[in-house]
Amino acid sequence: MKKIIFCLTAISFLLLACSNNTTQSLTTQSATAATSTAELLREAYQSSVDSSQREYFVYLPKGYHSEPDKKWPVMLFLHGNGERGNGQDELDFVLMQGPLYETWVQKKDLPFIIISPQLHMFGFDKKGITYIDNRSKENIPKRLANGVPKRSAAFKTHSDIQRTSSLTNMTEVAPLLPQGWEMLETDLIAMLDSVQAKYRVNVNKTYLSGLSYGGFGTWYMASKYPERFAAIAPVVGWGHPSLMAPIAEHQLPVWLFAGGRDSAVNIKYFYAGLDRLEQLGHNNVRFTVHEDKGHDAWTRVYSGDDLYQWLLKHEINKQTDIQ
Repeated sequence: MKKIIFCLTAISFLLLACSNNTTQSLTTQSATAATSTAELLREAYQSSVDSSQREYFVYLPKGYHSEPDKKWPVMLFLHGNGERGNGQDELDFVLMQGPLYETWVQKKDLPFIIISPQLHMFGFDKKGITYIDNRSKENIPKRLANGVPKRSAAFKTHSDIQRTSSLTNMTEVAPLLPQGWEMLETDLIAMLDSVQAKYRVNVNKTYLSGLSYGGFGTWYMASKYPERFAAIAPVVGWGHPSLMAPIAEHQLPVWLFAGGRDSAVNIKYFYAGLDRLEQLGHNNVRFTVHEDKGHDAWTRVYSGDDLYQWLLKHEINKQTDIQ
């Protein structure tokens, strides 16, 4: 009888041990399968412009570390004039708006690695520009542990919603704004090369977008390196007709956005470049005008889903009929 009790006790302990091992195994599997959180990293570099030591942001999306075999789309984002800085303690101004603001601050789930550099000041802090002179680090939006911060109020517009005659002759109009992203051409390509080498990037899904000054920079970089991008999205920044030939030659998909009530970048300048693309036989161009919005039409563009879904449908060296 004692032997039977002893055997039953031993079996019970054995079953309990197996149960504990199974539980631990399932717990380990569950932890392994958990989706990794998003990360915002800083990458150091030396600028070819002035040999200064600077940094740029690299955003890694949710799931990057928990899906080790996946290669991710990458977006190079160029900010507007008000976010210029020294690429060090002023880099956080880049978080003010755009896709990085949407995904890091507002926690929008975007499946992109995002490269977000900062344009040099180039003396713009000595030009009496109010939105640069009066900016404060205290107003830079922060990522909250719980929830998201309230969005800034939309720009006030005082103009009526109305059609504006387009400017068709751009021969007397400068193709770029002064001291913009074209100054960082070499740096930007070096960043793209570095990120594509260091992180798991799907090179065929490389995208370019920018707002305002960054919109002009988007057109410029696309005209210089059309083979590097699967699609581009300039937002509230027009493209000069002189930049369009390489974009048309490569049939680089374009989605351009404008604000109909934009007093900073007038909509009348947007059409000549688009006409030139059409004349050159480019058949994958979209143009969306948010007639009710001012210069900050970018908020509606980047906070929505349509642009990101459209970008992801395009790949380098893969022709699509998506319009």
